[in-house]
Amino acid sequence: MLQAKDIMTRDVISVDMKTPVKELARLLVKKNISGVPVIDTDGVLRGIVTEKDLISRDKKLHLPTVVTLFDAVIYLESEKHFKEDLKKLAASTVEDIMVSSVVTILEETSLREIATLMADEGKDLLPVLREGKVVGIVGKADVVRSMIE
Repeated sequence: MLQAKDIMTRDVISVDMKTPVKELARLLVKKNISGVPVIDTDGVLRGIVTEKDLISRDKKLHLPTVVTLFDAVIYLESEKHFKEDLKKLAASTVEDIMVSSVVTILEETSLREIATLMADEGKDLLPVLREGKVVGIVGKADVVRSMIE
């Protein structure tokens, strides 16, 4: 059975947390890719940012419903979700829009496990780690391409 090391892209394009959002958008378009890992100066994976994160930055801001009772404000929806959306709306760097809880895989992860992770977790890109460092990335296109090879 195929493993991540057999289908992954080895020349990983990455950005750092201070990369401007406009520069990220240009990079994704120029390289025709759907997202990139966010790596710090020590080469440690800090997050991932995708086209979906860029698009959600420009969506309408949904104001949460609140009730005031005596001098208290009670949110009927998640205040945390609203604050995250507000932060993305005002984003100027990758750090503001990236997803920091990244699902990763190892080089030995089977194609079946990769497909299951993508389907169950809703992830489009899975960084491949070796000893904590990114050595590749597997996207949906890699999985589909493996079906015809």
